[in-house]
Amino acid sequence: MKKIILLLSATVVLFSCSKVGKDEYIISGTATGIENGKTIILETQDANGMGLVAKDTVKVENGKFEMKGKITEPSFYTIQLEGAQAKIPFILENGEVTIAINKDSIAKSKVSGTYNNDEYATFNEEITKVQKKLIDFQTKNTQLMNTAQQTKDTAVINGLMKEFSKIQQEVGEASKAKYLTYAESHPKSFITALIVQGMLNDPSTDVKKAEAIYNGLEESLKNTKPGKAIKLRLSELKGSGVGATAPAPAPAESK
Repeated sequence: MKKIILLLSATVVLFSCSKVGKDEYIISGTATGIENGKTIILETQDANGMGLVAKDTVKVENGKFEMKGKITEPSFYTIQLEGAQAKIPFILENGEVTIAINKDSIAKSKVSGTYNNDEYATFNEEITKVQKKLIDFQTKNTQLMNTAQQTKDTAVINGLMKEFSKIQQEVGEASKAKYLTYAESHPKSFITALIVQGMLNDPSTDVKKAEAIYNGLEESLKNTKPGKAIKLRLSELKGSGVGATAPAPAPAESK
């Protein structure tokens, strides 16, 4: 009995420590080495999907910043540090999101704290491994290509382009396979909904497989903007009599 009481007490403490309620978020940020007063901007795509609009702004204070607000479903947002060239992409959703800004390399900033952001970080690491061969080739041969272009050495240029095209195709196929494997095994992930949405805009996609992945998604994901866009696209494809493959892609719905 004593063990049960202790367990119940621990459960109460866990629930009471949560800082966010339903449809709420908190972004807790660290900005080590960044001076006080620097502006942090939370941005998302505008209604037309043509640009970014600011949702919130705060100032860095003693190496930290915090943002709070309401959000009803997961969606991609970015954090912009004043003066920085790059942005930090992440998934804003119900919960406590932690962002650690790397002032020396924005691309190395870390986002964690919620399921979808942890998944996004892991997924990006895996995709980076798949695409490493292509990145390494570009890094190794950029100077050689620049020199060949300056000297108009068409033999070197054509050789590099041919090799690059071959590696690009290999990496593209490997990336597509990685996307599919992830989507088939992560029915709770917002990333899966985005992958399926992208699949249905690819003429080579197996529509039945995409539909099967969609049917396996959690209901909450089916009710997001990407989830609704997938349902509409599948309806359009069925209406056009498409079976195994999709026709030319339709314009993507803005997120």
